[in-house]
Formats: sequence, structure tokens, C-alpha cells
Amino acid sequence: MLEPLVLIPGAMCDGRLFAPQVAEFSAERPVMIVPPVGAATISGLARRILDLAPPEFALAGLSMGGIVAMELYRQAPNRVRRVALMGTNPFPESPERAALREAQIGNVMNGGLRKVMREEIMPDYLADGSVTSPLLDLCLEMAEALGPEVFTEQFRAVQSRPDQGETLRGIAVPALVMCGQQDRLCPVDRHEFMHDAIPGSRLVVVPGAGHLPTLEQPKRTNEALRDWLRA
Repeated sequence: MLEPLVLIPGAMCDGRLFAPQVAEFSAERPVMIVPPVGAATISGLARRILDLAPPEFALAGLSMGGIVAMELYRQAPNRVRRVALMGTNPFPESPERAALREAQIGNVMNGGLRKVMREEIMPDYLADGSVTSPLLDLCLEMAEALGPEVFTEQFRAVQSRPDQGETLRGIAVPALVMCGQQDRLCPVDRHEFMHDAIPGSRLVVVPGAGHLPTLEQPKRTNEALRDWLRA
């Protein structure tokens, strides 16, 4: 049997973020989706996923899921057979961004989850910036299903995330770095940095996609993931 594939969704997303990938790959290998929940630090989230994951596996994470994936590799490089980092960020949180997240946490805990997601977070998700796309309706459904406590936990974890530059330079397995060409949250130049840092990595920039290439351009995303899984 081919190695299991562990997928880590982004913040306020669940397994539906990877529905096209589950449909594509689950016939050939075990596919496990583990949302980053259950701890308020990136290191704690990585440890939790390691406790749930198979002994060895292919690892892919999108956005916050990619941040956790980098930490997971740092903690247990012997268990990760290959790694895909998508629409993500290896750098620590800036003070300005941390302050914005703090305000968002306060608003969410006061009943404003839907408003914060719709007005402050989701407008930057898609390539065309649409606020009426069915994909954004799905994102709002996922966020509301997870709820304000998970929002607070995840944003606290991202606020204190470490710099993973050294982790990237130490990756010694087949690595894919992928992002949407129009990703405004985690732009292309950030992924070029990651690609340059990871020895032998492949960089894929997906046309017609923003921050959610797994849903916006599933065919192109699946093609890149298939090449990576066969490397």
C-alpha cells in the first residue's frame, strides 16, 4: 500500500477544504484529515497531530495547516516521507498583525464570528476577491461549524508562531511549495523564499487561484500533488 497522506486544513476550515483531494487520492492510499485544533500553540498542535498520525506518512498543509506542517516536520522529520506546503507562511507574526488578530478575537468572542469572517478575513480568500462565491459560503459554513472557541485557539497559536527558516533548510524529503498566483494573504514571493530555502523542492504557482487552490483550481492542484506523491 502507498504511504498514507495526512492533510492539515487552514484556520477555521475542516476537511471540506480538501474534498477534491480526498476524492482524487483516497482510492489509492489512506487519506487522513486532521484539523489544527486542541491546542493554542503551533508546537502543541503539531504534537497532537503526531499523536494521531500513522508512523510514517506524506504531509500536506494549507495556510495555517502549512504552518503546523513545518513545525510537525521540525519535531519528527523521521516520520514525514514527503511534505507539501501550500499558501502558507514560514515567518513569525508581525506586531501589527498580532494586534489585529487580538481585536478580531475580542470581536468573535463577543458574538461577531460571522461578521469578522465575512468582512475581514474571507474577502482575501479567492482570486477575484468575490464576496458572493459559493466557495465563500462554504468557508463561512466551516467557520461557523468550528465556532468562536476554535477561532480564539487557532489565532492565539498563529500569533505566537515561530520562525521556520531553519526548518525549511533542513527538509530532506521530496517537497512541494505551492500557492495561488493571486494569493493576497500568502503571496508568491513568500513561496519563492520557501522554495529557495528547501533543497530540491518544486515550486508550483497555480493560475486562477488565490488563497484556496485546493478548491479554486482542484484539477491543477491535484496534478501538482500527484507529481509530488510520485517523486
